[in-house]
Amino acid sequence: MLTLLSMFYYICLRRRSRSGTRGEALNSRRAVESGQRAVLPVSVEVEQYAKEVLDFSSHYGSENSMSYTMWNLAGVPNVYPSSGDFTQTAVFRTYGKWWEQCASAPLPFRRTPEGFYSQDYIELGFEEPVYPTAVEVFETYYPGAIVQILACSHNPFSQNPATDVRWEVLWSGEPTKVLTPHARQFSPKIKHINFPTNLLRLEVNSSLLDYYTELDAVILRGVKERTMLALYKIPHIDISDLSDSEEELGDAGGPFRQGDGKHQRTGNGYFDKLPYELIQLILSHLTLPDLCRLAQTCKLLHQHCCDPLQYTQLSLQPYWSRLNDASLGHLQSRCTLLQRLNLSWTGNRGAFTLTGFSSFLKACGQSLVCLELSCCHFLNEARLEVISQACPDLQELNLSSCDRLHPQAFTHISKLTHLRRLVLYRTKIEQTAILSILTFCVELRHLNLGSCVRIDDYDVVASMLATRCRSLRSVDLWRCRNLTDRGLNELVSGCRMLEELDLGWCPTLQSSTGCFQQLARSLPRLRKLFLTANRTVCDSDIEELTAWCPSLQHLDILGTRLVSAASLKKLLQACPKLLLLDISFCSQIDMQVVQELSSLFPNVFIKKSFTQ
Repeated sequence: MLTLLSMFYYICLRRRSRSGTRGEALNSRRAVESGQRAVLPVSVEVEQYAKEVLDFSSHYGSENSMSYTMWNLAGVPNVYPSSGDFTQTAVFRTYGKWWEQCASAPLPFRRTPEGFYSQDYIELGFEEPVYPTAVEVFETYYPGAIVQILACSHNPFSQNPATDVRWEVLWSGEPTKVLTPHARQFSPKIKHINFPTNLLRLEVNSSLLDYYTELDAVILRGVKERTMLALYKIPHIDISDLSDSEEELGDAGGPFRQGDGKHQRTGNGYFDKLPYELIQLILSHLTLPDLCRLAQTCKLLHQHCCDPLQYTQLSLQPYWSRLNDASLGHLQSRCTLLQRLNLSWTGNRGAFTLTGFSSFLKACGQSLVCLELSCCHFLNEARLEVISQACPDLQELNLSSCDRLHPQAFTHISKLTHLRRLVLYRTKIEQTAILSILTFCVELRHLNLGSCVRIDDYDVVASMLATRCRSLRSVDLWRCRNLTDRGLNELVSGCRMLEELDLGWCPTLQSSTGCFQQLARSLPRLRKLFLTANRTVCDSDIEELTAWCPSLQHLDILGTRLVSAASLKKLLQACPKLLLLDISFCSQIDMQVVQELSSLFPNVFIKKSFTQ
């Protein structure tokens, strides 16, 4: 009996020590068999704050400022242990479920794994690679958004190109809504890994929060020498580690390999007597890795799992850390009828080459109507040219936070003349390119130019929109620095079907010009209006919205000093569909007024934050 147990533990330890040396594995075996613990070296724990912010998906702040930007997450805390809304913290672009309810929101992809919650991320580089023992995040306002912490084997400060990049999940959990918005030090119990790291990635989901989550600093604790006890700790051995197939499927691209047909049984019981369509319907509920694994079980299921009708929609974003050219190659033959593809966050650090990406799109892009490429830093001008040639019927293109694309590359988008939704948030697109796009892409319905700081004259862009894209439903001009009342008046006069308009942090718009009143009178379909941080919004503007925009659902007038409680009450009475009203930092509105309005209109989420 003792011998059998020893053999069992030896196999388990062998699984856990794959990346270790043969000598380490044998030493662990001897320690187990002799009932003794291995003698481990004593290592001093290193504590370090983030040295540099390497990448992120979005932030509330401006590209030319430090207020509310992700760059605040580098270095020691600026705010903690204080709580509240501070400009020195890192803040993501969205919170809550409001953005998912907008007409401009993309349709969700089928087969998204239930355990994939991530909506935003930030990657942080630290000075010294260590074997992590703890990660601590200082959350200073509305905590609970962090859903995953990962570590990378690549040293971001190395001069050598990234090769064999490996990501490991240190901790993961569901999004939570903490009862209090006050500051906390979040330090979950992390998994021990067998490589040193100085690159961490935090992934967040703010959908359950009542306001923007704010992060102040991140500490990485670890030791420079390998912690053998962590690798060979017997109580944490999982019997699933004994499965060879699981290990093979966990390799990069492994879950997406096709079965070779060998060693397949021919007896399918009564399953093969089911109608073909019914089997297809059953399989449509599987996640992508499960579908690919099932294809290796028998000829019948291989045929069903490889049917191109199972791959009309394909979201590879949840598997971003494991994808490479081989993954695309294995999927290529199944995706000939592909219509919607999500490659957001994928392909970075050399995972996708021009050859692999081009081959996949040329084989699978003919029927493509939706392509999500948020934060895909492997993109360059050559790859955008491939997209414009291989996807002639493309209607939706998301290049959000592809901030390393050269401005010249965007000119290829103008060849996609059927575009209806275009997201260029935080890109380096310049005026010449956007005017070219608007000249040829006249079917546009949704356009996001938020934080596009290289556009010189937004009035000219607004005029072109009013002339060429009169069927627009939504325009996001968040933080455009030079839109004036002249451009706004042209936009709302020419695009009267607008339902969403984001003019947050547009400092050159002034209520005294009458532009907001003209906006209200011109857009009777308006459902969402963000006038965030415009100090000049006044009661007259609110009264015009009350009179002309009965379908209003989301209104953000954060920061105005000239709106009274009486005008807000009239607005709430006239707009029965209103769901969100953000009146944070509105000096004429105190908490007593908020409580009164909330009791009168319980279906409206009225947000009020105060200056610290």
